[in-house]
Amino acid sequence: MLKKIILTLFRFLVGGLFVFSGLIKVNDPVGTSIKLEEYFEVFSNDIASFFEVFKPFSLELSVFLIVLEVVLGIMLLLNFKRNLTVSLLLVMILFFTFLTFYSAYFNKVTDCGCFGDAIKLTPWQSFYKDVVLIVMIGVLFIFRKDLPNGTSKATSVVVAGSALACFVLSVLAIRNLPFIDFRAYKEGVNIPEAMQPSGALEYRYVMKKNGEEVVLDEYPSDESYEFVDMQLKNPDALPKIADFGVWNDEGDFTEEILSGNKLLILISSYDKMDADKLGNLDVIMDVEGVETVLVTATAADEIEQVMEAQDWNVPYYFGDATVLKTIIRSNPGVVLLQDGTVLKKYHINNAPSLEEVKNNYQ
Repeated sequence: MLKKIILTLFRFLVGGLFVFSGLIKVNDPVGTSIKLEEYFEVFSNDIASFFEVFKPFSLELSVFLIVLEVVLGIMLLLNFKRNLTVSLLLVMILFFTFLTFYSAYFNKVTDCGCFGDAIKLTPWQSFYKDVVLIVMIGVLFIFRKDLPNGTSKATSVVVAGSALACFVLSVLAIRNLPFIDFRAYKEGVNIPEAMQPSGALEYRYVMKKNGEEVVLDEYPSDESYEFVDMQLKNPDALPKIADFGVWNDEGDFTEEILSGNKLLILISSYDKMDADKLGNLDVIMDVEGVETVLVTATAADEIEQVMEAQDWNVPYYFGDATVLKTIIRSNPGVVLLQDGTVLKKYHINNAPSLEEVKNNYQ
């Protein structure tokens, strides 16, 4: 009886967590693909160069893993094909645990993206979470013969329908923008305000005295203490945005970008840019009272080629590629700013009309 209760509890916890985690990622498959690219980059440098081969397929792998994560969770909850389900879950969690351990131990990828941008976990928190899941899935695997085993047509339809629904939603999120924006640059955010602490930062001090470390809330006046480290007591007060910056050869232009009415065209990668649709932006680049600015992470000669090919005559600046990808999941993408406040963001597939742009500034 006790074993049955434990197996049922583990089944619902594991299945529910996999469905929850997968659905969050369905909202933003591009974000998951960016994380996979980071892992492939690290592995190609640290482990074996062949991981470089996977980088061009990170988006496809992202969608596959997301759909698989949701479907396996549903299969477990519905007791569908127990042997296959539990075996695949064990393989999947071992893979995820390797990623999170590598991130935590070698401090390579500081955010695993386990729950997208909705819930941020430190690398070690992600690893400990996966260890707990390994234990629960391991128990389910060992006692899989004691689990119910359903193979009804109705359950098969539910599982297949779930897979199809997740795939369709993932494609929609890729071709447009995430349904829910959990990132620091979501619409309505004032970037200059988000770049400031939300309160006074408070620290505790790690000191050493007589060979022993002690933690003090205030810096000691006793000179016999030796300073070791500082620990932030209220990390929630840190700025929500700490990496936004825009520049060119003449200097930093962040302050100028965050003042007045700006229409930003963001290009995070020249090679991956949807160049065929750049012409969709021509009509919105001459709105009265709104300055159009191009911000890119590409090389100067590449962006000059774009400007010449499109016959654009607008100022362009440089930004960090990761920041640009964080701001908008489109390459290129359009962001409307008013004194640093994000009014609206547009995927290149849904470029706004001239009237839409005007209406945002009224």
